[in-house]
Amino acid sequence: MTENRVIAITGTRKGIGRFLVEQYLERGWTVVGCARGAADIDDSRYTHFELDVADERAVASMLRQVGRAHGRLDALLNNAGIASMNHALLTPGSTMQRVFATNVYGTFYFCREAAKLMGRRKTGRIVNFATVATPLKLEGEAVYAASKAAVVSLTEVLARELAPFGITVNAVGPTPVPTDLVGSVPQEKMDALIARQAIPRYGTMQDVLNVCDFYLRPGSDFVTGQTLYLGGV
Repeated sequence: MTENRVIAITGTRKGIGRFLVEQYLERGWTVVGCARGAADIDDSRYTHFELDVADERAVASMLRQVGRAHGRLDALLNNAGIASMNHALLTPGSTMQRVFATNVYGTFYFCREAAKLMGRRKTGRIVNFATVATPLKLEGEAVYAASKAAVVSLTEVLARELAPFGITVNAVGPTPVPTDLVGSVPQEKMDALIARQAIPRYGTMQDVLNVCDFYLRPGSDFVTGQTLYLGGV
């Protein structure tokens, strides 16, 4: 039964994040989401916060409010992320700061604050979002791939640090999924990327959900510190 279980999902205004919200609401979870803008998800079991995941104080405030409202947090899906697809020689420092602020700092802040709440009950599941751009060492995505490599490293270390609190920390590494994140990438580049996968197709939101479901299953309590890349890379 999941009627009283609470899950936090970041980046829920659109794309994969919104899809995940809808799926877990359908399954009876209470869902808490956030994005830099408003969300039009109309459900009594959904609460939305407008914030930047790189804002440490805002993240801490959100999770404190979750604790006061629900008294628990069972799972966290760190979906929020941004990409930069430029040659390294054409990438300004401001882009690197922005990508790392969202992808690395934001992921860390949510992991840290969620773990404080989960630790009260000695149980919890954290799923971070990596990318196949890292193991594929994709040209033109140095900053994005590096930021997600940092997320993988965080996942592995936090898995060890949080294990005594009954919290598992894992990551999913999606292949390109048709969302705004990849919408501006030239088609020939996307075709070349997908051709490097063992299964040469775009990923789907259902593919991502499948991995999240696996990590959240009660039977997955012995799985931690892992990154599951989709598509075969």
